This record gives sequence, C-alpha cells and structure tokens, in this order.
Amino acid sequence: MRAGRVGVRRHGPVLHVLLDRPEARNAQTPATWRALAAVGHHLPPEVRVVVLRGAGASFSAGLDRAMLGGGLPGEPGLAELATLDDAALDAAIAGFQRAFTWWRRPDVVTVAAVQGHAVGAGFQLALACDLRVVADDVRFAMRETSLGLVPDLGGTGPLVRAVGYPRALELCVTGRWVGAEEAVATGLAQLAVPVAALDGLVDDLVAALLAPDLDAVREETALLDGAEHRSERDQLAAERAAQGRRLRSLLAQRATGGKRAPGGGVAPPDQSEEQA
Repeated sequence: MRAGRVGVRRHGPVLHVLLDRPEARNAQTPATWRALAAVGHHLPPEVRVVVLRGAGASFSAGLDRAMLGGGLPGEPGLAELATLDDAALDAAIAGFQRAFTWWRRPDVVTVAAVQGHAVGAGFQLALACDLRVVADDVRFAMRETSLGLVPDLGGTGPLVRAVGYPRALELCVTGRWVGAEEAVATGLAQLAVPVAALDGLVDDLVAALLAPDLDAVREETALLDGAEHRSERDQLAAERAAQGRRLRSLLAQRATGGKRAPGGGVAPPDQSEEQA
C-alpha cells in the first residue's frame, strides 16, 4: 500500500487525503489508484468531509510518464494493456476507475484543494470531488487526446456537468490550459484565492460544511446529485419524500427530548495518521 504514496489523516469528521509524491509533481500510477480506492472502501462512517490535496507545488501532473512505455516495476504500461483482450482490458480500466468514483457518494462532501498543475488524471481526480477550490496559480488541462487517448478515469461526466458539452469538448480536444479565473467563471471551481490563502479557505469551507445537521446534508446531497437524472415530476416527489423524512425525524427528536450535537453529533477527533 505504501507504494501508492497517499497519506491519510483523520481529525474527527474530516478526512484529509494527500497525494504525497511531490518530487514527481504527484504523478499517478496504478499503485496510486489502488491506494485511493482503498481509502474510499475503508472510509470511517463518522467522516462527513473529505479534503484532497497534493503535496508540493502541484496537485497532480497526471499519469506517470513511465506508464506510456513499458510501465513501472510490477505495473503494466499502456503497451501491455493494449495487448489484453476486450474483457481483460475493460476489467483493468474499471479497476483504475474505482479510485475516482467514490468521491461523489452521498454520505460525504468531498473537496479538492488544487494548486499548480492538475493535468489529465490529475484534472479527472479534481473533477471527481463534489467541490473544487483553487489557488490562483492553478493550471487545469485534459491532455489525453494529444497522446491519442481519451479521459477514462471518470472525468468526462463531471466535466460536462460543470461546464456544458461545448466547453467540455473544446477543453478535451484542444488540451489547452485553464487558469483560476476561467475555472471559477466556467464552474470548474467554486472559489479561487492566492496560494498562501488556500489553507485558510479550505478550513473555512470545511467548517461551513460541518455546521448543518448531518442528516439534512445527506438528504440534500442525494437530492442534488440525482436531479439531472430525474424528471421534474420525479424531482418534486423526491423533495417531498426527503422533507417528510426530515420532519418526522425532527419531531421524533423533539418528542424524546433528544438534541443533536453541533455538526450532527459526530465522533470525537481522532488524530491518527497513516500512509497508504
């Protein structure tokens, strides 16, 4: 697991995940993806917010360039993957995607704090999160087509939802750089600040995300996440059902004299730290 170079630290309801390979600008390998998938698989139930960062000056420069050739020791390169039959290749890519697909689960809110480069797989990992806050030096780019490839790590859907099909097509085909100002203007990012202020912005955002009632946040997340797939009639019905559950829950709490702790009654802080 240590080969993935992913650090994990929990502080009560907040889990901090760190891409910890700064000497390579946090370039990603299959080991990185196995470690990230394991984080999602073993996510403690008391966690409400997950913050994803990259160590050093860049969030992630994307796929480790060694993977474009023969690969890294014990890991398949793209050439080896190309020799697999259809079923085996599909299974291999599906395994890689598991590192990117858990970030939008409805029981947590995930935040990517992005500075410097977020390229290719790095861009897709940022897109996997619910929210993106960026430093003013950020540079997003989807460079797969320049290699004759396509983004295959779950990034195409979130990109289209964030900026719309025409802009997503233009970004993927041209592979051009997107800076902080454009990222916020187009919906790729929610907030941008100077590099030195990024940590403070993340802290303030996390505090705001933890303030509301836990169950209300999870109901809201599910409502918003499924909205684009529902008809207007079904969305209205989903809102009614969710509100009904909240009203009954609040009434039951009042009847029993129960009182939730601030932030939804979370477990006490745990300063544990590990390396995946």
